[in-house]
Amino acid sequence: MNIETAYIFIWALLWALLIAVAVFAFRRGGTPEKWGAGLILAITTASALGDALLPDRIFLVARLIAEGALALGFLMMAVRYASLWLGGVMLLQAVQFSLQAYYFVLGRSHDALYVVINNIDFFGILACLTAGTLAASRRRREAEARVNSPLPEAI
Repeated sequence: MNIETAYIFIWALLWALLIAVAVFAFRRGGTPEKWGAGLILAITTASALGDALLPDRIFLVARLIAEGALALGFLMMAVRYASLWLGGVMLLQAVQFSLQAYYFVLGRSHDALYVVINNIDFFGILACLTAGTLAASRRRREAEARVNSPLPEAI
């Protein structure tokens, strides 16, 4: 397998993972998980479209702005909902924004190091969203079990 084929394969796997995690968050998550999945899905889709449609320099500026907007969106969610998974996503999004800024300011082309860091970071963001969705789903099931459980008998 050559480098181009491996890149396309990893790209397709990450898109499939993104869609699977977003569907999982929309079906089983709470409000913050749904908003997080929507933000990630929207920015990633916009980034893919921008990569295909915009000239390189304009795309790099737009992507840097989009990463900053995503970080701002997660910051607003973290202030509103204050959950552990949002803290992890905030840290990983800071790494993502720093990576974009570093390559943009230095004018470096996206090399293998960029691809590896970008993909690992994106995987980490999806892992945090999945963990948050699992925790929200568990909390909801436990609350439903408490509501549906019979009252204890009087002594």
